[in-house]
Amino acid sequence: MSQVELQPLGESVGYLLKQATTALHAAMEAALRPIGLTLSQYSCLELLSRVPDQSNADLARGAFVTPQSMNDVLKGLRDRGLVERPSAAPVGRALPTRITPKGQECVDQARVALAPVEQRLLSGVTDSDQKRLTADLFSIIRAFESA
Repeated sequence: MSQVELQPLGESVGYLLKQATTALHAAMEAALRPIGLTLSQYSCLELLSRVPDQSNADLARGAFVTPQSMNDVLKGLRDRGLVERPSAAPVGRALPTRITPKGQECVDQARVALAPVEQRLLSGVTDSDQKRLTADLFSIIRAFESA
């Protein structure tokens, strides 16, 4: 078995990405808490705001949760009147979900609450560095999508 050269954790890109993701997640959850949303709930509403009538599977993929977890998210959002789903699938088995006007108001509030988090995320990053960072992140995503 070959030896892998260990580098300090602080220089590991994977470790730093995880650390940044964890910090961002915590900041977003804190910003959403006063609105009464979790990050998964916000993600679901944001996705539906942009593309209505998505299935549970589509929403789960977009929000990076399991389909089972998305069922729970949708139930909570439906109970609060933020989304609606037909009782029977119009075609096939997938139940399309649609954001309600109340849900749209909620996602609009969440966008305002999250704007300072995005600003904080990019504070100290120049415009050109932000473009480079975005390109680098897309490259990382593509590398794992093609594997």
